[in-house]
Amino acid sequence: MADRRPLLISLYRGLARALTPIFNVLFWSRSRKGKEIASRKGERFGHAGMARPSGHLVWIHAASVGETMSILPVIDALARNGNSVLLTTVTVTSAELAESRLPEGAIHQFVPYDAPGSLGRFLDHWKPDLAMVVESEIWPCLFDEIHDRKIPFVLLNGRLSDGSHRNWARLASVSKYLFNCLDLVLAQSEADAARFRRLGCRNVETPGNLKFDAERPGADATALSALRAQIGERPVWLAALTHPGEEEIALQAHEALKTEFPKLMLVLVPRHPARADEISTLIEERELKVASRTAGDDILAATDVYLGDTLGEMGLYYGLAPVTFLGGSFSDVGGHNPVEAALSGSALVTGPKVANARAVYKDFFSSGAAIKVEDPGNLAKAIAGLLGSPAQIADQSAKARALVEGSRGALEKTLRLLQPYLTVEDRDRMPEAPNEQGS
Repeated sequence: MADRRPLLISLYRGLARALTPIFNVLFWSRSRKGKEIASRKGERFGHAGMARPSGHLVWIHAASVGETMSILPVIDALARNGNSVLLTTVTVTSAELAESRLPEGAIHQFVPYDAPGSLGRFLDHWKPDLAMVVESEIWPCLFDEIHDRKIPFVLLNGRLSDGSHRNWARLASVSKYLFNCLDLVLAQSEADAARFRRLGCRNVETPGNLKFDAERPGADATALSALRAQIGERPVWLAALTHPGEEEIALQAHEALKTEFPKLMLVLVPRHPARADEISTLIEERELKVASRTAGDDILAATDVYLGDTLGEMGLYYGLAPVTFLGGSFSDVGGHNPVEAALSGSALVTGPKVANARAVYKDFFSSGAAIKVEDPGNLAKAIAGLLGSPAQIADQSAKARALVEGSRGALEKTLRLLQPYLTVEDRDRMPEAPNEQGS
């Protein structure tokens, strides 16, 4: 174990401590933009919002909604087997998701800033028996503080891009120290596992990608039936989980598509519903008629765009549209997990920037389960090709669903590999390891 703290880590810690007062300014700036919850400011500085539950506590940190969705089944299993689970996240939308989806025995807090004082207060209060971070949440102070307290530490559903690997490799002493803080890395793919090993991780396993184990998103049957009745026979496409700049791309494509499909309607679902007013303005500036989900607006014959400005209803929106453009893929966000859309039966189109789920998309693209559009100007053409061919929609959707179903199993393997880090009683209740034929 590389116990000697590198000079750069010490400098980072000192700078983070010195800048902690400035985090107050950052917090209030973000809260005015709806990116923080003012009443929960203390959590970001390590002041707990509730008491620590008794018994074995597992802390899991996930950055945002995508990461949270991928590990909800893990949280469910841990809580079901008697563990208390503390989930921390960064974003407001992930906090809202946690409020509606966490099982009994699991609680949510915002993660503290990556500074010694904030993290120290957090860890002194919660005293986790096991700490896990999700995917690529690698923060120097967080890793260092967990290591100092000798808390068992796991990287869950880990991924590391070629670019990130190169950057860490340039800081050999720092990366060796930080990655040796991890007792176990559960990597999404063999390529990710190889990168982690090259950076010095001692114990790396490859159970697979938890994102493939996502469940089909549910939809309120009554609401779905009512909206379908309002739409009638009109053709529909969906622009889902869009980010700034992508709404304009979708609206421009929609206007082009209407020359071929005059009655076409767009369902537009932004990744952050708080941007609904801004997006409504964009729609109205193009002289398009918009109806809003939160406002309870009906879909009329004249409605051009149905704005899905709600959280937790993706199953409803996927259920309305046979074709989906999945956002975050024309921006630097890095794309969103396509598994839920695939399980819902909607044919997928994405932009080229999908690094967040690159292994998933690689399989989707190579098997014909999704269409990649390199240039935003070609989005309309790709959507039109699908809308004009129900047989292609059915074929592409079937390939996507088969790919997802055939790639499942990471959850069971992950839970098996976590057994040594749980109490004896917990281990007795966890799933048996799959036999060699099924693994």
